[in-house]
Amino acid sequence: MKARIGFIGLGNMGAGMAGNLLRKGWPLTVMAHRRREAVDRLLAEGAQEATSPRVMAEMVDIVVLCVTGSPEVEATINGQDGLASAGKPLMVIDCSTSDPAVTVRLAADLKSRGITLIDAPLSRTPKEAAEGTLDVMIGGSEEDVARARPVVEAFAGRVIHTGPVGTGHTMKLLNNFLSMGYAALYSEALVLGQKAGLTPKVFDSVIRGGRMDCPFYQTFADYVVNRNEFAHVFTLNNALKDMTYLASFAQSVRLVNPVGAAVRNSFAGAVAAGSGERFVPMLSDFIAKQNGVELA
Repeated sequence: MKARIGFIGLGNMGAGMAGNLLRKGWPLTVMAHRRREAVDRLLAEGAQEATSPRVMAEMVDIVVLCVTGSPEVEATINGQDGLASAGKPLMVIDCSTSDPAVTVRLAADLKSRGITLIDAPLSRTPKEAAEGTLDVMIGGSEEDVARARPVVEAFAGRVIHTGPVGTGHTMKLLNNFLSMGYAALYSEALVLGQKAGLTPKVFDSVIRGGRMDCPFYQTFADYVVNRNEFAHVFTLNNALKDMTYLASFAQSVRLVNPVGAAVRNSFAGAVAAGSGERFVPMLSDFIAKQNGVELA
C-alpha cells in the first residue's frame, strides 16, 4: 500500500504538485490556508481535508510542505496544533526554500521526537509543477531519501540527492543566487540598451538562440518583450527572502560576497518601493523607472 500523504502549501507550486500526487494514486490529505480554490478542486478529485496540521499528522504518514520559508515551516511543525503536537512518528518533506542552518537545527530537534525532516526544495516554475517535471534537490540520509523518493518523483522530472540534511536547501540558495543574479543582470542590460536606443525586441533578437540563451532568460524575456505578466510566477518578495537567506549563509561561513550583496540590493530596492508582490521579470520595470525610461 502507498503511504498516506499530507500536503500543506497549495500555492502556485504546491497546487500542481499535490494534483500530481493525487492523480498518481497517492492517498492525499490537504489543508486550506487563505484560499480554497485548490483545496476544493483536489477534494473533488478524491483528496481528504484536514482542519489543522495536527489533525493532518494524525491522518497521514508523510507530510509535504511547500510554504514560504523557515518561519512558516517552524510554525507548521512546532506551532500550536502543529504537526509535532500529534506526538506520532512522521516524515516531513520540506519543499520550501528555507534557511539551511534552521533546517539542520530543526531536523536534529525533531529526530528525538520520532519525526524525520528532509529538505527537498524545487527548481522550475508552476508550469512544470503542474506537469510533474520539477527539479528537486534532496538533503537527507540514504535511507530517508529512498523512502521519500517515490513521493517526490510524483511531481519531479529530476531528483538529485545532494547529501545530508540541509544540503538541499543550500543548493537551492545557490541555484536561486544564479537565477536572481541573471534577473538583475538582464534588467540592467535591458535598461542600458534602451538608453542607447536598443529596444528590448532588438536585445532579445540577439540573445535568443545564442550562447547566453537559457530557459530562465526565455521566461524573463517573455514578460519584457511580450508583456506576459505570468511568464515567471515568482514574486520579488520571495526573491528578496531567498537572497537574504543567501547573505546569512555567506556570513555564517565568512564568505566575502559582493555580487550576492549587489543582487540582494537590486531586489531590496524594488520591494522597498512597493513592488514586492510583482513577479521577478518586473524587476526590469523598476530599474527602468529608476533611470527614467520605459521598456514597454
